[in-house]
Amino acid sequence: MNWKNGTRVLLHIGDSPPHGKNFTDLADSCPKGDPYGLTAKNVLKKMQSKNILYFFGKITDETDKMLEIFRGIIGEFPVFDLIGGDPIKLIENFIKATSTSITYAVSMTSTIGSDTKDMYSLQRKKLDMNPNEPDWIILPLQEGIVMWYPILDTLNKLKDPNYFNKSNLFSRSFSFKIASQPFSAGVERYAYFALDIGSCSTKKMVIKEYHRVVRNDSFKKYIVAIEISTIASFLSTEFNLIAERKDLPRVKFLNVKLLRCGTINFNTRYYTIEPKLHNMEYKRFNANTGVITELRPILEAFVHFTYEYTKGYLVVCDLQGIELTNEFLLTDPAIHCIDSLRFGRTNFGKKGINQLFLANHRCNDICKQLKLKLINNGLS
Repeated sequence: MNWKNGTRVLLHIGDSPPHGKNFTDLADSCPKGDPYGLTAKNVLKKMQSKNILYFFGKITDETDKMLEIFRGIIGEFPVFDLIGGDPIKLIENFIKATSTSITYAVSMTSTIGSDTKDMYSLQRKKLDMNPNEPDWIILPLQEGIVMWYPILDTLNKLKDPNYFNKSNLFSRSFSFKIASQPFSAGVERYAYFALDIGSCSTKKMVIKEYHRVVRNDSFKKYIVAIEISTIASFLSTEFNLIAERKDLPRVKFLNVKLLRCGTINFNTRYYTIEPKLHNMEYKRFNANTGVITELRPILEAFVHFTYEYTKGYLVVCDLQGIELTNEFLLTDPAIHCIDSLRFGRTNFGKKGINQLFLANHRCNDICKQLKLKLINNGLS
């Protein structure tokens, strides 16, 4: 195939492994492998060379050994469970798998580019993750400094880049423990279990670390994440003041701070730190590419609100987190802003606002309840 676009997705759906006894213990008419000489290593490496992201839809357990071998070649990759005899359910799962594959691929290529080495190095590093909390007793106590911006109270401060100067940061000492391995990896960051030891009571936290940071740009990249979080929290507070009067679910963002460890020299390391979310299903509701992965009218209305409240200056998007009974707890948002110099590489500027939000948004009943101005994009 001739691939033209930068985002390239291969969703492979299979119910049995390829030829070769190394892939299966079942009877095989070609136990030495493909009769035409194709090998998994050659095919997968060629796929990598073409910047293609690989996803697999699992229909039976007979492909488990194959998947293990594939992971040894290209690292971790998403596997969708399509097992089940109900054809209607299978179609629903297939549609969701396709949508998720495209969303993940678009997010990855828009954030870190389409370089295969970057994409697959991230996939491979996921093999080193540990999803279990560590034995905290054996981990050393560490000291650092946490920093954060004061709470915003006006739109003018939000729009003023100089307000988010490092001289305005508050700070305090911080005692903590951190797991030696991440439990999760996203497009940009690893996430580690952590404990806040300095509080009156020990608190479970999550520490996040960018996996692609140039040393001299480290502080700048982390401080942008704190700026985005501060702005999203301010806008959600303003949104909730109106939503609660309408008996609508609240939208909240986790309180994210900057953590500095070590001395102020080449040994300094930066992280972001935030409270650990409840043990509930983590969902990505929409992406900064305009794709809605889990439609929640209240969240789409919130994005609309951020656009109207800031008078078209920005939109908060890439909403992800957990859904509670009457509340959404979110983290790691992105911002599209007409000032393209702010908010890092996930800010697609005016194009992001116009083409990824305004062109796609459909005002819903909650937009109407909140009396947000109708966005006329020609969509029904």
